[in-house]
This record gives sequence, structure tokens and C-alpha cells, in this order.
Amino acid sequence: MASDSLEDIDEVVHRPDREFVESTNVWAFMQAYDIDDYEELIDRTTRADPDEPASGVDWFWDTMTEYLDVEFFEPYDRVRDDSEGPQFTDWYPGGTTNVAHNVLDRHAASDVETRNKVACIWEGEPVDENGEATEVREVTFHELHRQTDEVANYLDSKGVGVGDTVGLYMPMVPEVVSILYGCFKVGAIAVPIFSGFGVDATATRIDDAECSVLFTGDGFYRRGSEVRLKTTADDAIEEAGYVEEVVVYDRLGTRGDADGDAEASDHDIPWTEGRDRWWDEAVATRDDEFETRELDADRESMLLYSSGTTGEPKGIVHTHAGVNVQCAKELYFGFDLQPADRFFWVSDIGWMMGPWTLIGNHHFGNTVFMYEGAPDYPDPDRYWEMIDRHGITQFGISPTAIRALRKHGDEWVEDHDLSTLRLLGSTGEPWDPESWLWFYETVGGGDAPIINISGGTEICGCFLMPMPIQDLKPCTLGGPGLGMDVDIVDETGESIADTHERGYLVARDSCPSMTKSLWSGDERYLREYWSRWEDRWNHGDWAQKDEDGFWFLHGRADDALNVAGRKVGPAEVEGAAIEHDGVNQAAAVGVPDDTTGTAVVLYVVVEDDFEEGDDLREEIRQLVGEELGKPFRPREVLFVDEFPKTQSGKIIRRAVQGTYTGEDLGDMSSIENPDALDEIDAAR
Repeated sequence: MASDSLEDIDEVVHRPDREFVESTNVWAFMQAYDIDDYEELIDRTTRADPDEPASGVDWFWDTMTEYLDVEFFEPYDRVRDDSEGPQFTDWYPGGTTNVAHNVLDRHAASDVETRNKVACIWEGEPVDENGEATEVREVTFHELHRQTDEVANYLDSKGVGVGDTVGLYMPMVPEVVSILYGCFKVGAIAVPIFSGFGVDATATRIDDAECSVLFTGDGFYRRGSEVRLKTTADDAIEEAGYVEEVVVYDRLGTRGDADGDAEASDHDIPWTEGRDRWWDEAVATRDDEFETRELDADRESMLLYSSGTTGEPKGIVHTHAGVNVQCAKELYFGFDLQPADRFFWVSDIGWMMGPWTLIGNHHFGNTVFMYEGAPDYPDPDRYWEMIDRHGITQFGISPTAIRALRKHGDEWVEDHDLSTLRLLGSTGEPWDPESWLWFYETVGGGDAPIINISGGTEICGCFLMPMPIQDLKPCTLGGPGLGMDVDIVDETGESIADTHERGYLVARDSCPSMTKSLWSGDERYLREYWSRWEDRWNHGDWAQKDEDGFWFLHGRADDALNVAGRKVGPAEVEGAAIEHDGVNQAAAVGVPDDTTGTAVVLYVVVEDDFEEGDDLREEIRQLVGEELGKPFRPREVLFVDEFPKTQSGKIIRRAVQGTYTGEDLGDMSSIENPDALDEIDAAR
């Protein structure tokens, strides 16, 4: 999409009918508080009106605890204490709670219907000769509760308690849920680590968090092959130190025999006697009853790390009350959770969306679907087949992953019944209109709204989020999330949202799930987020609000390409290129140039029915120039078959740029497909 124009996405394509609107949770909330329309909803939940006591951030977040049934052991004294400014707001002071109580204990009690409801459906990647999944598990809330208490008793036996850190370097199996909730129960701080990370990235997080216990697995399956975790975990521990106990989950059948002799297995893994223990020895033998600990509302619950693709990863500190209320609010209103829903978001426990999905759904006793493997194994319809077979109602995925799946053709989708889908979701990066429309029309059947969300690890939630009652234009993020007082400002910090110009996305106030600080300390926290404008959270994204009130994002402001003194975001160059019918995916990077300082180099993946060559290359260059201006015409257009991506589907532009310029790429352990670096190096 163009940097200063929204013409290409100016048409409303989704209009929910009245019957659907009036069936939603957000509509019921509006009726309960005499709110007439969407604009009033946002105003009432984000901006205080002196003449309307039931308005503003404080009113909304106070209302949410009762409306969403977030239970406290001891009630809070007031909704917040911001005497030290929005940077260090203390939410729900005086109150005590525990995430584990709200998401698990009360749903597994002997006298409730949810006790035997399925909390998690899990599917492994391996398939039989007919292409059907060989491993599917269903875990009820009762079963999850028992296993979580076993985890809690194990941690308690090792002296792990309130404020201690526990690492989760795990395959995506149901046990990650019980580990996460077991940490919550004892008051430990869960530290999820992406299962795709290599030694350096894993060690950095263990070292920063100083984890004394690490849960890991022997490995997992990805595109039909075994990916080993234990060897990487051991090397990371040797590099980082701190870890005294390692619990190993046997996913690949490594254990070999009932005595736990790792050397007896056909899948030998390193083993440290006295430190390493198998899951069924360390956890499954424990008492399955544990009394959840009562904790202060602002007690730390999780330490989530930013992606860390550049610079030192940032340790984001989340609290029990904050993350509970935020995740519950977003799933209930934005994704309109209903009791029979089955929710699937493509993620890893090491990404924010993993805990977000679990906490938000399980708060209401809902069912989460988890999948272990690749989207195109054994065929490109794996997601569509699972949605069909399991009756998934909400499905979330990254735009890049959709672009890759679209390239395989509509027939892979059309062979399956996706009529159970009520809402679609996406996050991670800007859309292009063509891919957004394909997702909406081909996957969602032209009925399911795309709830395109954007926030971040720093708030374990969304600054921007459409409501299901809204009309939608392609690629839009709707508007501010409920209770999220956000704005678009210029270089001086002045609001320009209503001028419809592009500017910086900021938060004008705190929210309960906003990180308390950074694990490394306040200095970096203040410098990273609060130093540019007084009392304004600088989120680092380019944002724009159009004349009809729809909000859009244009990528990271700190990724801007400065060509001859004029800045443009890589996402805008890529969006302009993707408007060409022959371009399926694109990645734009800035490279040194003697004339302009920086020049644009564009890598593209071509649609199957187009021929690579100088003619196509020039057409793409001209199109980008027409959309963004001649200075931004790519100096080069290079053809590749794939891009280096994270497991969540994001293109790693740093790897693309570094390969072009010959720079040291550093730690590339987060790459899902390392062979793609050879593609970039040999680009046509």
C-alpha cells in the first residue's frame, strides 16, 4: 500500500448483518451500558468524560473484572495507582489473585459442567499412509488440573516458589499448558522460549532470566523430520549456567526403556545424571492436588522476550491480574468467544500469542486447538483439513503464511468444509489487499470477519483490534482496542489522527497488562518506550487513520528506508510490489548507495504462471515508483523461491539485508527454513 494514500483499500468489503451484530458479546456489553454505536464504545472505554462517570480507562478496567468474572481472593482497593506516572502504574493494588485459579481451578471443580469439557485438542504432525494424523489427544479441564497440580508439586519439592524463574523450552504438546499453569500456581515466573531457537538465543534467555529449572523435550516433528531439542538445551545451559534441574518430556520415544536409560534408546540424546529427569519420573509421580497460592495482583506471572532479531532481547514482565484481564477481554469481545467455540491460533508457546491464546480461552472454560508441525505437511491443505475435521471456529495466522498458502492455489481450500469458521484472525505484520481478500473470501467464505490485531509482547495484547460488529476494509485493524487509549502523532508528539496523515502509533495511557518494566531494569525500559515524548508510550509503528475512521499500519518506523532524505517503510514497498499480479511475496531492504545514501533492493517470489525476467523486473520497478515515487523504485529486483522466516511466518529482513551486503548475520537460530539463506545468496 502506498505511504500517503489508502486508495487501494478504500472499499468496505465486509458488512456484518444485524442478526450477527446483535448476537455478539460486545453488543451485549454495549446494551448493558447504554452505548449506541462503535464510536461511542471506543470513546467511553478510552477517554474520560467529566459529565459521564461511566467512561474512561479507569472505569472500563474496573468494570472488566466483574463483567468478565475475573476472581480475586481479596478485592482490590482501587483500580490503579499511577502516582509515579503512566510508566509505572500499579493496577488493582491491594487485590490478590492467581491466573491459575481463573483459567483452571474453577473450571475443574467437581461441581461444575466444565470439569469434563475439553480444554485442549492436540494434533501431532506425523500421518499414516493415507495422509491421516496418527496422533490426536483431547485433554479435559479435570485432566489438565491434575497434571498442573503434579507440576506444581514437583516445582514446590525443588524449592521453586514465588518470584523464581522457570524456563519452558518445549515442543508444542499439551504438557506445555500444565507447565505454564503449574508455574502460576506456585507463584513462579514462567519463561517461555521459542522451540525453534538455537543455542545462542536460548542461552541468552536462560542467562538473563537466571532459570534454575528448565522444562524441555527430546524433540518434535517438523515437515516429516525429527527436530532435536535436548542437545540444543544442553549446549545452551552450558553457555548460560544457572539451570540445576532439567525435566525432559519424551515426545520422540527417546527414553527407550522404563528405567529411563537414555543410552538404551534408538534416539540417543545427551544426559546429565543428577540433573536430568524424565517427565514421567519427575512430574507424573507427584501428588495431583496442590493449593493454588494467593498472590498480589501485580505479582510477576511471565517473563516474555521480544523476538530479539536485532540487538539484545528485551525481557517483558507481566503480572497475574494484568495478563488475565487483558487476554480475557480481547478473546471475549474481539473474537466473540462462545461456549462451543474451538480456537486455533498458529503459534508457539515461546511467542506471545501462545500464552495469550491459552489464558484468554481458558479463562472462560473454552477449548484450544494445538498443532505441532508445518502448515504444508504432508500437503498444503494441512490447516484446512484440521479446521474441517475438528470444527474450528476461530483461526488466526500471519499474513506471510497466508501468502505462502495462497500460492498453492484455491483447490487445496475448496476440497474442505470450512463453514464452522466464525471469525478469522491475523497479526505480526501489514497485509497486502490481495492476500487479505483471499483469506476473507476463499478461507472465510466472505462471511467471517478478519480480526486483524496489533499490539505486542510488551502488553500481551493489542493496541489496535477490530470489533466483530464493525464494517471492514481490506487490511484494516479497525481501531483502538477496548480500554486502549492510543493515538497517532507527528515528530513533535502532536496528534494527527484526524488529519489522516501517517504518523507514529503511541499510547496515551497505561493498561493493566503493560509490562511493569524490563527484566534488565528501568533505564532501558524508559529509554525504549517513554523517552521520545512526555508520558507517551512510543510503540514504533507507522499508523494512519482514514477519512472513514479505519486504522491501518505501515510497518515499523525504526525499519524506515531513508532514500535521499525521504523515509518509507519496507512494508510499503512490499505492498506496492504485491499489487502486481505476478508477485506473491516480497521483501524490501535498504542497502548503501553512493548517490542516495540508501537504495531499495527488492526480493520477490513470483506467481507460478508468470515468467521471471527483465520485463517482469521492470514492470515491478515501475509499479513501485508509481505508487511511492521515483526515489523508491528498487535499484534491483531479485527473484527467489522463498524467504527466511521465523516459525510464526515473519520474514527475517535482517537476514535478507545481511546476505546482500555480506555482513555477519550473527545468530540465525530463529530461522524456520535456513536453506532460504542460500536462496537469497543465489537470487536471480
